[in-house]
Amino acid sequence: MAVPDTIGGPSASLDLEADIPSPNEKYESESKALTRRSKIDKDFGLIPIPRRLRYDPDAPFTAGLLTNVSFGFAGTFLVANLYYCQPLLVQFAESFDVSHNKVSSIPTLTQAGYATGLLLIAPLGDLVRPRQLILGLTLLAATLSIGLATTNNLIVFEVLSFLIGMASVVPQILLPLAADLAPPRRRGSAISIVLSGILFGILVARVLAGVIADVTTWRVVYYTAIGTQMFVLFGGYFVLPDYPAKNDHLTYWEILWTMAKYAVTEPLLIQVCLINILGSACFGNLWVTLTFLLDGPPYNYSTQVELVIGLFGLVGMLGVALVPIFGRWMDKLFPWHGILVNLLLLSCFQAVQTGAGGINVAAVVIAILGTDTFRQLTQTLPELTTTQFFIGQVMGTSVGTKVFIENGWRAGAGLNLGWYGLQLLFLLVRGPHCRRYTWFGYEGGLEGRRSVIEQAAREKDAESSPNRPSSSAEKSSSLNGEEKTINDMASTK
Repeated sequence: MAVPDTIGGPSASLDLEADIPSPNEKYESESKALTRRSKIDKDFGLIPIPRRLRYDPDAPFTAGLLTNVSFGFAGTFLVANLYYCQPLLVQFAESFDVSHNKVSSIPTLTQAGYATGLLLIAPLGDLVRPRQLILGLTLLAATLSIGLATTNNLIVFEVLSFLIGMASVVPQILLPLAADLAPPRRRGSAISIVLSGILFGILVARVLAGVIADVTTWRVVYYTAIGTQMFVLFGGYFVLPDYPAKNDHLTYWEILWTMAKYAVTEPLLIQVCLINILGSACFGNLWVTLTFLLDGPPYNYSTQVELVIGLFGLVGMLGVALVPIFGRWMDKLFPWHGILVNLLLLSCFQAVQTGAGGINVAAVVIAILGTDTFRQLTQTLPELTTTQFFIGQVMGTSVGTKVFIENGWRAGAGLNLGWYGLQLLFLLVRGPHCRRYTWFGYEGGLEGRRSVIEQAAREKDAESSPNRPSSSAEKSSSLNGEEKTINDMASTK
């Protein structure tokens, strides 16, 4: 930095240059400060982190198959906390000496706690170090589970169920962490492994709870849950790598504001979310009311209802196993058309349940197999719709149980059929090829074959490039803006 001699002469100029750091020096100083802040060697300032798992910006940790499988395993047994209660409702009613209507609030409160955790706790994954957040929440959920296993008070059980739901958001912190740690070419497979673990946990929880409760009591289910969570906690300490917060420059309220902004300004996102909320409500309603359906006439499985629900969980797992088979065919369709086909098929399976679910058990098997298969195929943009999934679960377990208990099995099944009709309405009001900010209409046609759409897009790009040399820069700018928006939405889940 040069200054006139009249101010202080050459020597003063040299002194000023010595006092003011250059841009490169300032950048290096900030980088070193950031590095010091990013590198820590103790969890919570107390427990040493294994050396190989400590964050090193010069040699960042890269997740392999074993790490991703470990994340999926953790997701299985942590999300299971939300579903252990569903096959146990009849035993709860007997143990706490209350009606079925009273205990039906337990799965609703658990799902409500999870939705609250997704809204208020999951954003912390962008603000604090994921390793410490994951380990802390896992320890909290395991500790609260001790209360579930030992309490004799229904109100205490309900409060603890809500709090455990809030603490069980760890799988939704593991998902983006798996993506961050994976090499770019393996990012999709890493997310798929963790997401598969979460979906498997939803189903295995019912099987595990049903089998254990049939042999012993419902309390042993929660003692088992304590053991599995402590195993996850212990394993996480030796497997989970340390990683700095991604967006520690943002505030908690800025992240919540971003979530709220996209909730009212993106037509496609809103359309997908409404469909997912109602689809999840149907899923939750079917599984929670299944316990009461099989406990009453004509089935009267009251002495073995937990085991039977567990076996139905195996039917649901078979449905998930069929997803890749149908998914290969669905991949040939544009997403809008794939969702349309799935909703029509789901409506058919639900019609079977509405017509004969309370008459013949074969109708129940068909409905569960079809619902679990095509419900998974209907879920699009899993990073964006997790919160909506559990909001729908709250709605399905609360409204569906009330309708079932007050009006019978057919009214409960008919409620699901109506929700599928509403999903079709939300899908059909906005066509497959509308522009980003179009709320209603069918501009762009109805072509549904993915290959034809992709070929048309390539031809359009080829035609426009020679005529407008500057369009590539404009297109790049536009794509970068849209990519930023999509990434922002994904980070807010």
